[in-house]
Amino acid sequence: MTTPNIAVIRTAYEGFATRDVGKILSAMHDDVEWVHPDGMHKYGLGGTKIGHDGIKEFLARVPSVLGGMVLDPAEFIEQNDRVIVLGTRQVIARSGTSTTLPFLHSWTMREGKATRMEDIFDTVAFHAAIES
Repeated sequence: MTTPNIAVIRTAYEGFATRDVGKILSAMHDDVEWVHPDGMHKYGLGGTKIGHDGIKEFLARVPSVLGGMVLDPAEFIEQNDRVIVLGTRQVIARSGTSTTLPFLHSWTMREGKATRMEDIFDTVAFHAAIES
């Protein structure tokens, strides 16, 4: 069963898959918090970005660090205003090496859009994938 909140989050993942920033942003409130582990500061990808401009800044930085990335969201769990997504991501280093790593995305929703997205993953494994 797909609820309205899960449908919105699926739209964001469709945007990631097609690199359609407009589609990604359509799922987000204007003042969304976009949170990545502080352990990713080494690559300019850690911390919290605010709003659509913060997300665009983050997404623009990714190609300077990675050769590519493909998200595969596998499970969507909704409780109240929270949608949890479990999945894997294929991380492609600039060298061309590919590694598959698990992720957990925690989305907080309000009025049918995301107000917060927190990306939770093993930063040590991600560093190894980037540097491979």
